[in-house]
Amino acid sequence: MTKKIGRPTDNPKPYKITVRVDERCKNIIDSYCEQEKVSQMECIRRGIEKLEDDIKK
Repeated sequence: MTKKIGRPTDNPKPYKITVRVDERCKNIIDSYCEQEKVSQMECIRRGIEKLEDDIKK
C-alpha cells in the first residue's frame, strides 16, 4: 500500500460544500477577508463556528 502524497495535517478537510450567495453576502465576505487578512474559506469557517453557540441551547 502506498502512502498519500501531500502535506500532512492534523485537521484534514475531506468535505466540500458549495454555496451560492447574493451580492450583499459576497461584499460582506470580501470586506471581512480584506480586514482580517484571511482567505474566503477561513472566513466561512469562522462564521460556521459562530453558529455553534446557537445550537447548544
